[in-house]
Amino acid sequence: MGSGVRVVTEEVPSVRSVALGLWVRTGSRNETPAQAGVSHFLEHLLFKGTARYSAIEISERFDGLGASINAATGKETTHLHARFLDEHTDEVFDLLSEMLLAPTYPDIDSERQVVLEEIAMYEDEPQDRVHDVLAEAVFGSHPLGRRVLGDSEVIASIPIPDIESYHHARYAGSEIVVGAAGHLDHDRIVALAERLVRPGEGGGVAPSTALEGPARLCFHQKETEQYHICFGAPGLRRDDERRYPLAVLDSIFGGSTSSRLFREVREKRGLAYSVGSYNEQFTDQGLVATYVGTREDNVEEACSIIGTELARLRSEPVSAEELTRAKESVKGRLVLSSESTAARMTRISRSTLFGLPIESLDEMLAKVDAIEVDDLTDLATELYATDRLSAACVGADEDRFREALAPVSESLVAA
Repeated sequence: MGSGVRVVTEEVPSVRSVALGLWVRTGSRNETPAQAGVSHFLEHLLFKGTARYSAIEISERFDGLGASINAATGKETTHLHARFLDEHTDEVFDLLSEMLLAPTYPDIDSERQVVLEEIAMYEDEPQDRVHDVLAEAVFGSHPLGRRVLGDSEVIASIPIPDIESYHHARYAGSEIVVGAAGHLDHDRIVALAERLVRPGEGGGVAPSTALEGPARLCFHQKETEQYHICFGAPGLRRDDERRYPLAVLDSIFGGSTSSRLFREVREKRGLAYSVGSYNEQFTDQGLVATYVGTREDNVEEACSIIGTELARLRSEPVSAEELTRAKESVKGRLVLSSESTAARMTRISRSTLFGLPIESLDEMLAKVDAIEVDDLTDLATELYATDRLSAACVGADEDRFREALAPVSESLVAA
C-alpha cells in the first residue's frame, strides 16, 4: 500500500467470527532510558479516548458489537486486537484504527497511577520479576535487558508532548501491519486499511544490535518465602530455522510435564511447585532460560539438579523415545493453535511485521518431523555452554544463592 502499511489475512470459511490485529513494530527495545516504559504506557492511553469517543464510549461500542478487545506490548511489538462477529468488521476496524492513530490522551494522570500500580503489583510478584532480572543479566544495559513496564520515575513524570512525539515517530504506516483471520474478505480489509490508516516513514530510536556479552549474575534482594531462580543465555534469532529443533529441545528439557526438569525437581524430589524452561526469539538475538521457585533449604539441591541436567543435555544424546514424544508435543501445539483464529492472526501478523515467510501448517509440521537427535545435541552444546550461562535470583540472601551455583557454573560463583 502507498502508506507503507502491510495487510495480511487468512480466510477461515468454517467460522462466523474475525480476529483482527493492528500491529506496530515498536516496543521497549525502541526506547531510550529516558523513555523507559513509554511503549506500554502509550498502549494504556490508546483506550482512554479519541476525538470522537471517550473511554466509556469505546467500551460501550465494543460491548454493543459483541466484540472482545485487548492489547499487548512486548520488547519489539505493540498491538491492539479484537474478536467479533464477521458482520461488524467495518465498525470494529474503524474504532480500532482511531484508537491506534488518533488518541487524545485525556485523564493521563489517572492512567499514570494505574500503570504505577501495575509496576508496584509486579514488584510484589517475584516469580514474574525474576524473568526481567534474568534479561538484565543476559543482555546487560542493552534495551533488551530492560523490562517492558519500564521505570516508575519515567512513568510518573513523562509529559504528553514526549508521548505524542514517540507515537508520531513509531506509529507510522511503514511500521504497521494489519492482520486478520476468520470469516472475511481480503479485499475489504485492504480497502479499510487504505481508508483509515495514515501514512508515515517511521522513525524514533533505531534498535541497536544485541551483541553477546559476558555471563553475569544479577540478584534482587527481597524477603520472600521462596528463592526465585533463573539461568539463561543468548538464544536464537527470530529468523533462525533452528527454532524448530529448539522448541523440541525445550520440551524435553523443561517445557512440559514429562520433561526432565519437571520429573527430577518436582515429581521425584518435591523441591518445587513451579519449574521449567522456555525460550524467546527477537530480531537479532534470543533467550534460552530455566526457572525454579524453591524454599531456601532446597536452593542448593535444586540448583545442583539443574546443573546436572544441563550437563546431561550437552553431553548425552536424547533418547529416541524422548525425541518422538517431544516432536508430537510440539506438533500438537501447532495444530491446536491453528484452530484458533486469534492464534492464526498473530502468527501471520508477526511474520509479516518482521519480514519472515508465512509458513503453512504442513510446512511447519514437516520441519518438526525432520528433526534428528544430532540437531538437538548440537543446539544444547552451543546454547547451554557453561561459560554462556547467566544467573538471576529474587530472594533473601545473595550469599546463600551464590553458594548454590557451583554445580551450574563455577564462574558464576564469583561473578
